[in-house]
Amino acid sequence: MTELIPSLNEREKRRAAATSVLAAVLLTVFKLVIGLSTNSLGILSEAAHSGLDLVAAVVTYLAVRISDKPADSEHPYGHGKVENFSALFETLLLLITCVWIIHEAIDRLFYKSVTVEATVWSFLVIAVSIVIDINRSRMLYRAARKHHSQALEADALHFRTDIWSSSVVLIGLVGVLAAGLSPRLRWLEKADAMAALGVALIVIGISFQLGKRTIQALLDTAPQGLSESIRHEVERVPEVIDCHHVRIRSSGPLYFIDVHITVDGELSLQYVHDMTELIEARIAAVVVRQADITVHPEPAPSPANPPPREF
Repeated sequence: MTELIPSLNEREKRRAAATSVLAAVLLTVFKLVIGLSTNSLGILSEAAHSGLDLVAAVVTYLAVRISDKPADSEHPYGHGKVENFSALFETLLLLITCVWIIHEAIDRLFYKSVTVEATVWSFLVIAVSIVIDINRSRMLYRAARKHHSQALEADALHFRTDIWSSSVVLIGLVGVLAAGLSPRLRWLEKADAMAALGVALIVIGISFQLGKRTIQALLDTAPQGLSESIRHEVERVPEVIDCHHVRIRSSGPLYFIDVHITVDGELSLQYVHDMTELIEARIAAVVVRQADITVHPEPAPSPANPPPREF
């Protein structure tokens, strides 16, 4: 049974990533066709965004497959960092998209005039996009939480931004439609380009959040407060004098945790061994995710057990 569970988890993660790829393909083609036929920068920016979503989804799928490989002699901590690099790659793609959108939107606002058609198809493609993005974002978040996958979580966050950006484009199309109804609303003709700028600002904000978390994971930044929680829980174990030198690093869904404890040097080896197993169980309960835990016991100095000489 222990061999079956990892394979089931891997299949679930890969299925979620593969479904994201398929949805990205459909949305990219749909938005591109409608954007070109209506000349809408908002929809074309969404098509470009979805195109990079497709690249990001493919990278996520590959990252999930690679990160599930077991540890080997060259990668003793496993291949989980591939998921972090995948999230960083997604961040860079998002920022590249924003540069193009902002450039084109400013060009349309101040330097050239482009007629945008707010047709039924324009509204349909955005509505369909929002529905699909809501469903796949929820699916990816569920899989990410269940398997503690940063790659899937980054992908889910990516597609959550699509929901907001599509909503902004929808508002822009409504503005374009309203501009054709009354001369007083003529200024709304630029609403499509302004909506595209809104898309870019939303994506930039989310990109910085995603990039910060990714860099923290790559630099082995410990989750805030986790070291203190582990130390507090370990020091509640009877016979533990103190807990120190707590180190935490993550590799994909797995934590590697090292702690040092001070115990009475007169305790038997068997007793200390049983104590470390109890401590590992308590730490695992605090972490609430898969973890490789190492407990290093040290004897407390005492008159009967003086500290060793330094060499």
